[in-house]
Amino acid sequence: MNLQQVVTRSKGAPVSIGNSPEDDRPSVEDARPSIGHVLQQARVGAGLTVDEVSTSTRVRIPIVHAIEDDDFSLCGGDVYARGHIRMLARVVGLDPEPLVEQFDDEHGGRPAPTPAAPLFEAERIRPERRRPNWTAAMVAAIVAVVGFSGFTLFSDGESGSGNVAEGPASGTKPTPTDVRTTKPADPKPDPSDSAIAALPKDKVTVKLSATSDKSWISAKSHNGKVLFDGLLLKGESKTFQDDERVDLILGNAGAIELFVNGKKVQDEFKMGGVERLSYTKGDPEVG
Repeated sequence: MNLQQVVTRSKGAPVSIGNSPEDDRPSVEDARPSIGHVLQQARVGAGLTVDEVSTSTRVRIPIVHAIEDDDFSLCGGDVYARGHIRMLARVVGLDPEPLVEQFDDEHGGRPAPTPAAPLFEAERIRPERRRPNWTAAMVAAIVAVVGFSGFTLFSDGESGSGNVAEGPASGTKPTPTDVRTTKPADPKPDPSDSAIAALPKDKVTVKLSATSDKSWISAKSHNGKVLFDGLLLKGESKTFQDDERVDLILGNAGAIELFVNGKKVQDEFKMGGVERLSYTKGDPEVG
């Protein structure tokens, strides 16, 4: 075979050097978005700032920025990093478990649980059972019998004393003063009506109840004072009052039942949605 044949053959059948093209394909894990990117996108989608997330979770602002950049060195260890990921995910409306599992996959997994103490160790430290105190039981029984006998004798003496309450003579009609009339009790007002009537008319009163799920809420007065900023867990309620106006931010607004000045607000809030609301005195009016 001459040189020309070798060149022609190499042109007709190119030979690959190194790994095959299939080795250059990205794996499923490489294609998965990072933890910080997922948390950042969810926060932006929920309409929350880093300051609001930091205030709600008590995670410092530099740590929130670092986690969104996939830098977990400021967390102080893997245990604290997992806790920060869970808190941030809940505030922005995400399920934290897939993100924690992804963190474990990328950082060597969770530490092995500490094995339980052997059974014989538990048996060794078990306190000795006390024997029943039969003497105390017999004394208590004797006291009970003596007390019952004394009570019976005292009752018999009282019944023979002849003290009988006098009433109207038989065969005589009772006078009007003898007849006692019972006035029917006034019906009790409905609890909800009395609660509304008790609300001050010169203030705006807002009550929030997390009925179906937890929700992050922020409440401020008309002058910008923070009344509450944090998570409202399922089954919990918060009530706020101000002289002029109450401003609200509701995360996961569909989980909230809202009462303004004693009147339930008929809303169409969606689960996972964010609502910014303002209410004043009188009938509920969304600002």
